[in-house]
Amino acid sequence: VHPGFVVRITQAGLDYARQHGVSILEKELGQLKLPDISGDFQVQHVGKVRYEISSLDLRSFRLPSSQISLLPGVGLQVSISSAFAEVDGDWRVKVHFIRDHGSFDLRVEDLSIGIDLKLGSDASGKPTADASYCSTRISSVHIHFSGKRSWLYNLFHSAIESRFRSILESKVCEHVVSSVRSELQPYLQTLPVTAKIDAVAGIDYSLVAPPAATAQFLDADLKGEFFSLAHRAAVPFPPPPLAFPPDHARMVYFGVSSYFFNTAGLVYHAAGALVFELTDSMIPKGLDFHLNTSTFSAFVPQLEKLYPDMLMKLRLSTPAAPSLSIGPEGLSLRPVVDIQAYAILPSSSLAPLFLLNLV
Repeated sequence: VHPGFVVRITQAGLDYARQHGVSILEKELGQLKLPDISGDFQVQHVGKVRYEISSLDLRSFRLPSSQISLLPGVGLQVSISSAFAEVDGDWRVKVHFIRDHGSFDLRVEDLSIGIDLKLGSDASGKPTADASYCSTRISSVHIHFSGKRSWLYNLFHSAIESRFRSILESKVCEHVVSSVRSELQPYLQTLPVTAKIDAVAGIDYSLVAPPAATAQFLDADLKGEFFSLAHRAAVPFPPPPLAFPPDHARMVYFGVSSYFFNTAGLVYHAAGALVFELTDSMIPKGLDFHLNTSTFSAFVPQLEKLYPDMLMKLRLSTPAAPSLSIGPEGLSLRPVVDIQAYAILPSSSLAPLFLLNLV
């Protein structure tokens, strides 16, 4: 239940990411399809007026002012204000035996949108998102008709503005909710939760719990577990609790548990990857030290007698996986290392000399 890796995104981080997210929303709303409108109503001293609005084309949809904020216990809240849209179309009207038609342009001003995104996770540890709430409010709609009989289309001027306001308010939220469920959520399902590190190991960064939102930050608890690509097995130790400090001044924070490092050590040790060989050619030039029996005879006098002036090779290995612990005092790593020394014979074969076991 405990994570091996935590990502914390603060309000400052959301402010930085807001421009990209809102630009996607603006593009989606720019593709909004509006239905034809028709209706009739009674006008005093005139009678029944029949009108049709068709060929609606949303020319632009702009979101100049926006904010993405944290919604405790839910996820994220997207707030849009002072948005505006422009629409073109054709109109047709009939009053008794009088018929007329023309075009119009309409401007929607001071449009506000509020969207709540509920964040979660599925059984595979992938993130999920759903629009749990959406509201749209339009303050003003201005429509301009082109035609010769101004008295005629003025009869249904206010009715059209009212219908447009009602239709846009419902269509915007309908489109937003549909986009979240048909585009955002399917996209989240394509996100990988494991990655290959090298030929030996991969890392699992699936969510161990739904993202947790507070008033200051959003925390994503990830598994943070290394695993063998050849044979994935259960880790023989549990992840310890990870106490994350309540900081939220920076945009993003990363928290790493000892579990992250220790699963890496376990995998690489089991694969035999923690074995290293050291020869004289690997010692930096200019260093007054050579890896040969003459140098080590100061510590083991028999070497000079048995293998005079021969090059040596050291083979370093770990009999057990290294273990890292993290505490208030810092990091503690106490590996056990075996150093096997060899003399390189003239035939290039190796003669074992001694074994050092170091803690």
